[in-house]
Amino acid sequence: MDLIITVVNRGHADEVMDAARAKGAKGGTIIYGRGTAGEVEKFFGISFQSEKEVVLIVVEHGLRRAIMEEISQKAGLKTPGQGVIFSMPVEDAIGFAK
Repeated sequence: MDLIITVVNRGHADEVMDAARAKGAKGGTIIYGRGTAGEVEKFFGISFQSEKEVVLIVVEHGLRRAIMEEISQKAGLKTPGQGVIFSMPVEDAIGFAK
């Protein structure tokens, strides 16, 4: 299993979940937050919205890459969602049905 983590501008989490479900994800968790990218904004020349949504999705390893690419197309950095997507391996989990 892998955990896909996507951080998008507030209001774009549904786009992330729609993209993930289209490639086989079953569901996810959305957490609301506030970004602190003031210095990054100036460095990259990109205007970042401070209110964020963090979408956490646990998926089977074989689905990870396709889901991440679909999220990037629908809500990645070059979209209004300005999403940043990364993944981490899940070493162990309890309560997930296969």
